[in-house]
Amino acid sequence: MAASRTRPTEVRRVAEEQLVRVTWADGHVGEYTFTYLRGWCPCALCQGHGGERHFVEVDNPQLASINAVGNYALGLVWADGHDTGIYSYAYLRGLCPCAACTAARSDSVAQK
Repeated sequence: MAASRTRPTEVRRVAEEQLVRVTWADGHVGEYTFTYLRGWCPCALCQGHGGERHFVEVDNPQLASINAVGNYALGLVWADGHDTGIYSYAYLRGLCPCAACTAARSDSVAQK
């Protein structure tokens, strides 16, 4: 994946809409609801130690803060104390729930 696709230029927590808006260096904007981000938390507690990733249902997750992790990821801290998920920029971009990205993922799965 090209660096411009996986490098955010802005990350904004939009509390009133319960989402995180990420603007990527290539101009793409992804809006990730708190429920979506928490459900796809990449940590070992949520995903286990390998295998296919799965969505973990959490009732009404509230995002407390967003922290940079080096130059490659975001660390999300949830109000329930969960803070072990490190969302690499590549992982986060790959999760983008917008219609175009969802369609592109579906197309790539269909081609396999």
